[in-house]
Amino acid sequence: MNLKALVKDTAIYGLSSIVGRFLNYLLVPLYTYKIAAASGGYGIVTNLYAYTALLLALLTFGMETTMFRFSNKEGEDRRSVYGTALKMVGAVALLFVAAVLILIKPISGAMGYAEHPEYVGCMAIIVGLDAFQAIMFSKLRLDGKPVKFMLLKFAFIIPNILLNLLIFLVLPNLFGTIPGLEETYARFNDGVGFIFLANLACTALVTLGFIPELRGLGVKFDGTLARRMLAYTWPLLILSLVGILNQVADKILFPKLMPGEEGLVQLGIYGACVKIAMIVALLTQAFRYAYEPIVFNGSRDKNSPETLASGMKYFIVFSLLAFLAVMVYMPILRHFIQPAYWEGLGVVPVVMMAEIFMGIYFNLSFWYKLTDRTWWGAIMSAIGAAVMIAINVLLVPHIGYWACAWGGFAGYGVAMLLSWIIGRKYYPVPYEGKTILGFTALALGSFALITALSNPRLALSPIVTMVIGTALLIVYALFAWKDIKKSA
Repeated sequence: MNLKALVKDTAIYGLSSIVGRFLNYLLVPLYTYKIAAASGGYGIVTNLYAYTALLLALLTFGMETTMFRFSNKEGEDRRSVYGTALKMVGAVALLFVAAVLILIKPISGAMGYAEHPEYVGCMAIIVGLDAFQAIMFSKLRLDGKPVKFMLLKFAFIIPNILLNLLIFLVLPNLFGTIPGLEETYARFNDGVGFIFLANLACTALVTLGFIPELRGLGVKFDGTLARRMLAYTWPLLILSLVGILNQVADKILFPKLMPGEEGLVQLGIYGACVKIAMIVALLTQAFRYAYEPIVFNGSRDKNSPETLASGMKYFIVFSLLAFLAVMVYMPILRHFIQPAYWEGLGVVPVVMMAEIFMGIYFNLSFWYKLTDRTWWGAIMSAIGAAVMIAINVLLVPHIGYWACAWGGFAGYGVAMLLSWIIGRKYYPVPYEGKTILGFTALALGSFALITALSNPRLALSPIVTMVIGTALLIVYALFAWKDIKKSA
């Protein structure tokens, strides 16, 4: 594979996704230190953004991957493919926003936000704009414009951070000087509602940066092409929905499985702790942004299976390195959230392993995308989602947010194993099994040692534990570097 191109693009996309989302994650300590854990306010944020993620998958209905696939098919006009995809997603998003705003009261009541329909309306407009922008962001990836991609991502992130700092650090200091401000702040759950307004303003701002890409709306809609794209994408829609369900269904279901204030409190604790585990999700996203165009652009290449094998190995090696780094430096990273939320930190390694399973599943997914058997992805993801939901429904009332962590672990694990087993029949890939198992054993063995050293009964200083853990990290990194040099 073109490793240099993959590394270069991953670095640029990583700057916008990893660094960008990390900057966004800096809002988590702001939220957890300014929103009391016992108030359940952060539970509201976690719950509504979970709905947003699910709806975004519904409104884009797999059209990003479909656009990549059709743009690289022989005989297809890239301009027509892009214009048709943009119009389809744009129309669906517009209808969705209109429907929500018309039915805002019953929808808000059903979601548990009868007193704050403005929260639901705001999030509906945000997700509609995000879906529309998703196609234009994909166009930038397809055209090899990672710099503009990065700049537009930051055009959302930086203003959003500044507005949130204004909401939680500046506005409370103005109470008593601006009439009605304190009452309004309190009405919106002590500033929580302002988070959604800030998000909406920044999302709308980014749209202005897509003026050249909006010209795709002027391309004549190709009905025949649209039907072929929809035939390809409908399994991807199911795949996306159940894939997102694996990520957010626990956060959507939790308040219903554990109703009342206690449910929102526990959800807030879980949502805050999960953010620490998201470093693996960031790595997966950056890898996907760079990797997907390379795979599809080379899908006619006889060496494509080797490309997939190399990509899988590198992903697993570096994901496990990230996993170890988080666990080694947990005594420092835990200060990312307010101490009142620390009771949920035990779920972090479980959630991180679930995220690694998801990343592996993504890498395995190319076999059914490249062979146009996308319905297999829908079936496997649906089975994984069913496992995850079943564990949540059965165990949340008994063990709380731990059920969410183990549900994701089991759901992604099942989908991953099914994809590997079935993919061997339809699109054999020479994965480097021994190398992957070797790095996995090294990482899990190091994790077991770090966990044992962290046992309170040993009474070791966190500094001593981190020094030993750092040595283990260096050993792992040296083995990884040696393997990369051998493969280059």
